[in-house]
Amino acid sequence: MSFYLKDPHSRIDYSIDWIAYLDGQTVADSEWTVTPDEEGGIAVEAESFDLIRSAVRLSGGVEGRVYSVSNLVTLSDGSREHRSICLRVEER
Repeated sequence: MSFYLKDPHSRIDYSIDWIAYLDGQTVADSEWTVTPDEEGGIAVEAESFDLIRSAVRLSGGVEGRVYSVSNLVTLSDGSREHRSICLRVEER
């Protein structure tokens, strides 16, 4: 899991490059979730993916809180892979 800092007023794009885990497959679907899911917390504004990478635009967050942002992808053979990043919200 990677760890990043995020300003509560920023909108930031994050991406995961899945090429090392694909073994001849491609990304067929992608879903992003944020934990904890709370009022004023980090929000998923937009999601996208292509054959080898997935991306998300995040906004908000409560200062001092730590969030786990997870990406679950379904590959072209139907298997699933999961990766997460950790975000601590701090005024910058």
